[in-house]
Amino acid sequence: MDRAPSTLKRFGEARIISGYDSRGRRHPSLTGEESSEDVRQDDVWYIGRVPPIRQLFPTQKPEPLLERIITASSKQGDVVLDPFCGCGTAAVSAQKLKRKWIGIDITQAAIVVIKQRLRDIFGARIQYDVIGEPVSVPDAQRLAESDRYQFQWWALGLVGARVAEGKKGADKGIDGKIIFQGDRPGEFEKVILSVKAGKTGPAHVRDLKGVLDREKAAIGVLISMQKPTSPVKTEAVTAGFYESAVWGQKYPRIQLLTVAELLAGKKVEMPPIQQVNNTFKKAPRHKGPHQARQVEADLPE
Repeated sequence: MDRAPSTLKRFGEARIISGYDSRGRRHPSLTGEESSEDVRQDDVWYIGRVPPIRQLFPTQKPEPLLERIITASSKQGDVVLDPFCGCGTAAVSAQKLKRKWIGIDITQAAIVVIKQRLRDIFGARIQYDVIGEPVSVPDAQRLAESDRYQFQWWALGLVGARVAEGKKGADKGIDGKIIFQGDRPGEFEKVILSVKAGKTGPAHVRDLKGVLDREKAAIGVLISMQKPTSPVKTEAVTAGFYESAVWGQKYPRIQLLTVAELLAGKKVEMPPIQQVNNTFKKAPRHKGPHQARQVEADLPE
């Protein structure tokens, strides 16, 4: 390794001798022919924290830290278990290092973030199983009855929405958001989502219209367990359309989606999200192998 200019100025090309005394204090570096003695192995890992602008989760750990731990404690093909996987840093690091992995988390919000992160880093070809998520309307109903916030987070994950930030019960009519690029460069539009586990009526649509006006959002989506009634549909139609000049299409400004429709694959009508999506902070893409792994969601009984 080439020496830094400052090192060359002080020592030239001579052998540098350094060491520590009995109290752990480092000697000033000298030059000589003998080898350095008493050089202690540093027991501190200097790994920077995740910059706030890159954080996907409040307690996110840096990937270099998890990669170093996994490399030191396992070999390729071993299984890495993270029972509190948060935003999935251990899973991502294990995948990059060709380890098998299992991640467990109690919140649907975490599972939504992990799934999005895996797609961002490894692409759509990565395969994994999610155990514990609702796969039917009765499953979703049970989740809604046990914890309505978990139900909201799960439903938002079905449409690729970001969970609204803030304390529970203080969402101001916004459970989730999807951000997409508008018609002008550098201009972004919002899709506001409201999730209802119980019965819905025209008042819910009027409330959503009010939120759209307040937030200056392009589209509002009401996700519900039950099919919307005729009065609910009529109220939604009165909201009109969002028009995209770039895509040359009109999209209903208020959209009504049921859990059954989402499970069947229906999506929010909006400009193509795979081309203009800015909803989630993006994780850097990885070019390594795409091996099947597993994510587990630990849901209430």
